[in-house]
Amino acid sequence: MYRSLIKPFFDKLTALIILVIASPVLILVMLLLAIANQGKVWFLQERPGKCGKSFRVIKFKTMNDARNELGELLSDDERLTWIGKFIRKTSMDELPQLINVLKGDMSLVGPRPLLMEYLLLYNEQQRRRHEVKPGITGWAQVNGRNTVEWKRRFEYDVYYVNHQSFLFDLKILLLTISKVFKAEGISSGTSVTMEKFRGNEQ
Repeated sequence: MYRSLIKPFFDKLTALIILVIASPVLILVMLLLAIANQGKVWFLQERPGKCGKSFRVIKFKTMNDARNELGELLSDDERLTWIGKFIRKTSMDELPQLINVLKGDMSLVGPRPLLMEYLLLYNEQQRRRHEVKPGITGWAQVNGRNTVEWKRRFEYDVYYVNHQSFLFDLKILLLTISKVFKAEGISSGTSVTMEKFRGNEQ
C-alpha cells in the first residue's frame, strides 16, 4: 500500500509545496543562469525510469557549451560556470526534478536516474535498480554520492529496492538535508561530476 498509494501521494504533495516555497529562489537562479549561459537555463536529457522506460529529466544547466577548435566540448571542469559551482554545491541544480516528481516520472527517494547508455552495461542484479521509480535522492546519495565507486553504488540501489519503506525513505530524506548543508560528495576524486560507468569488467 505504501509503494502504490501513500508514497506517490506524498511525493507529489511534497514536491508541490517545495516548489511553491522555493519559487523566489528558483526565479533568481534562473536569471543568474540566463546571464552565465547566454540565455540557456535548463539541462534536459533522456534518462531511464521505472522498468527502463525513458523520460526527460529536468535540471538547471550548470555548465556552458564551450568547445575547442575541433568542435569538441571542453571538460566538465572548464565548462562549469561560476553560478553553476554554487548551484551544484548547494544541490539546487536538482530542484527542477520536482517537476519530474509531479509528472510521475520520478520519486523523491529512489535510485538516481543515470544515462540511457548504461542500460546495456548492467548485470542482472544491477538492473533491479529499475524496479522502482528513480529518485532525486537515494541511499547511494547519502552514502557518498559521487565519491562512491560504481559497484558499491549499485549495491546501495538494490538494497533500497529490497528495503523500501516509509521509515527508510524518511531516514534518507533527513540524511539528505544534512548532506546538503555539509556539501558532501558533490564531486568524485577526479571530476566535478561522476566518472562514466564503463561496465563490470572495467
